[in-house]
Amino acid sequence: MKEKLNINADGGYHLAEQKAADYFKLLSVQLNEKDYVVNLTKDIQSWKQNHIHTYSLFSFLSRRKGKRDVSEYQRYIQWLDSSGKLDNYLDRSISYIFMRDLGKALDAPDTQERIRQVVADFKRHLTQSDKGDTTETFSMAALYRLAQKEGIESTIIWVMDKIKTVSANIPSGMDVDEAQRKLIKIIAGVLMHELEEMSNDLLPEDRSEKLDVAIRLGYSYGLTYPLIDDLLDSNVLSDEEKASYSDLIRTALVTGNVPELVVWTGKNGELIHFIHGELSDAFTYIKTHQRPETRQSFFEQSYVFFQSQEIDRVKDLTNTAYSNEELYIPIILKSASSRLIVRSVISAEEDDGFLDRTFYYGIYNQLADDFADMFDDLKAGAVTPYTYYLTHHEKRKDLINPFELYWTVISHLIHHVYHSDRQACEVMLDRAINGLKRFREKRGTNTYNEVMELFASFNPKFNRLIQQMVQKADDVDFFDKLLRDHIITTLKKDRKEQEEFLETAETVRLQINSILHLSNTNQEPSINAPLLDAANYSLEGDGKRLRPIMTWFMGVHEYGLDEAAIVPLLKSLEYMHTASLIFDDLPSQDNASIRRGRPTLHEVYNTANAELTGLFLTQKAYEEQASLTSFDPKTVLHLIRYSSQMTADMCRGQAMDLDSKGKKLTLEQLNTMCFYKTGMAFEASLIMPAILAGKGEIEALKTFAYHAGIAFQIKDDLLDVEGNLELLGKAPMKDIANNRATFVSILGIDGAKKAMWEHYCLASEVLQELPQPIHFLKHFLNYLVNRDH
Repeated sequence: MKEKLNINADGGYHLAEQKAADYFKLLSVQLNEKDYVVNLTKDIQSWKQNHIHTYSLFSFLSRRKGKRDVSEYQRYIQWLDSSGKLDNYLDRSISYIFMRDLGKALDAPDTQERIRQVVADFKRHLTQSDKGDTTETFSMAALYRLAQKEGIESTIIWVMDKIKTVSANIPSGMDVDEAQRKLIKIIAGVLMHELEEMSNDLLPEDRSEKLDVAIRLGYSYGLTYPLIDDLLDSNVLSDEEKASYSDLIRTALVTGNVPELVVWTGKNGELIHFIHGELSDAFTYIKTHQRPETRQSFFEQSYVFFQSQEIDRVKDLTNTAYSNEELYIPIILKSASSRLIVRSVISAEEDDGFLDRTFYYGIYNQLADDFADMFDDLKAGAVTPYTYYLTHHEKRKDLINPFELYWTVISHLIHHVYHSDRQACEVMLDRAINGLKRFREKRGTNTYNEVMELFASFNPKFNRLIQQMVQKADDVDFFDKLLRDHIITTLKKDRKEQEEFLETAETVRLQINSILHLSNTNQEPSINAPLLDAANYSLEGDGKRLRPIMTWFMGVHEYGLDEAAIVPLLKSLEYMHTASLIFDDLPSQDNASIRRGRPTLHEVYNTANAELTGLFLTQKAYEEQASLTSFDPKTVLHLIRYSSQMTADMCRGQAMDLDSKGKKLTLEQLNTMCFYKTGMAFEASLIMPAILAGKGEIEALKTFAYHAGIAFQIKDDLLDVEGNLELLGKAPMKDIANNRATFVSILGIDGAKKAMWEHYCLASEVLQELPQPIHFLKHFLNYLVNRDH
């Protein structure tokens, strides 16, 4: 039976709306009386002493030469550290987060002590790496290692799988990278609240449990941004679909239960059904992890957030009649409630002053964001205080200038909410000037000056002071902006590189397919015909061609070998691999009936022909390797000797596999068997082009292949129990039917996933030790563990 909650959604909204109206009226009075100008002028005059410096010509040139581009992330962090600026940089950045996200007052002694601790810990984390490599700073391997320390590996695996699933379902017309970033940001925000609520004397298992719940709650709440807010802001849904979807969300918030979704009228039915399933699960999780006394508050605050967003969303920029109250009250509500919800999500105890500080603070952040995005919003036709003022200020002299209100809000916060606290003043002015600097850098000086001519004309003297600070003030940048830019850049770069990798891999796969066909060169055509037909039948299956693709990338893409010269090596690898599959499928071994989406060879040509075909392909592989005439004969001989050894070892691995049927293996035994069966084939695909190219990184590549091969096999074992026939191209649950020991049978699904990511991390860490980065291997490793077939 569904729980019935007594949610007074409209009543709660009207109370919040009245509070927002009172706040707006207070700000309007201060704006009209120009109190903020006097207050902020004094504040800025004092503040600028620490931000505007006089330099000699030599020190100025040295300073400019040494300063790093803020977009370089790790190098910029290193520059801050070497120049002695890192402590202040982190102090203002962490202080800002404590104000914005945690609703803290910076003059509280316990908050000051906590900020000092976080700054020290964060500085240690940022400066511990001496490589200066930015690419792996926020990698899955680094994240998983951190999760291991906290005992929440399963949680991280779960949430990364969830984010991957959501990203895969973000429709065209929405920004996938921005959706990921927002989701990660909300998860981090909820986690941060939980960390601040935790007692220092918690037992490790209790701490892990709380972190697990916080991450899942963060994901559950964070889903609302890409799957509700961003979706309704986009043009993906029709007007009719948006209305139906909004009604569905409103009903859930008012009743406390997600309504059933039976039929969806519109072209986006599949998308809505996916979203409905994800949001229903998230909704239920949040409900079940809240204290009864905070549950109703959560729903009422969520309704305020949703309703204020809806009011803003349906506004029309061409409507000339919106009042100042209609423009500003909804953004006061949505900006405050979005952060008030976070605290109610984790059922935190009441914090003295948190509600008021968070409520009054929200519009400051919202006005700053709206200023930064005003041209994008204008292009989209969205109504914000800035876009509306830009559009209608000439005919509507009664409109409040949002830029002037922004400075009024800053003054009010500094002197009435934070009681003229020096650090609060420092952080807020840093942030305001930084926002203007970033806008000027992004839009260019000419556009910036045009914007200022319009929005900053309310007080020329005060405006000159602000522009002086924008021009001359230094040390006003923030880590969260650096991190945001870095995450977006990294997500876009990784996505682009991964897409290019997959596109190139598919091109190479098709090229390899085109060269595998065997022709009869014997003078008597009938002699080889049955073997050739059988071999070509196996080779024509829709294989992934991973091994020759790996060799092509390493040989051509990384080592610069001639593509035509290594064709025999590519053919040999696929011949050898296909032969191993033929043997593996035989009735005396796995007795498989489907391979690569088609009946196995022995099912079509009988067992004897299958055995002979496997042997035939093995010999053809060595014939191809002996045809590498563009390379030094001794090098080719070395390669053939190595290949023969690998083939023999893989036979040993298959023998171990057959002998293991019905037996209980230890994890060590399974790892060894897996390496001989799978890892060695990966190793050969990496080592043979390295041999031809005369490279000296053989041992590192062997270690990488060992861990990548085991990760690949674990993923195969997981797909055997979680995959489907259409995607796999072979029957799932085959290992269970064969009574075969697998990583899943030994470790369970959860344990197998942990083991896979452990080997993923070990393989990733090997890549960091190579003299030169091999980006292909990073993307190849990501493909191995994220594939669905």
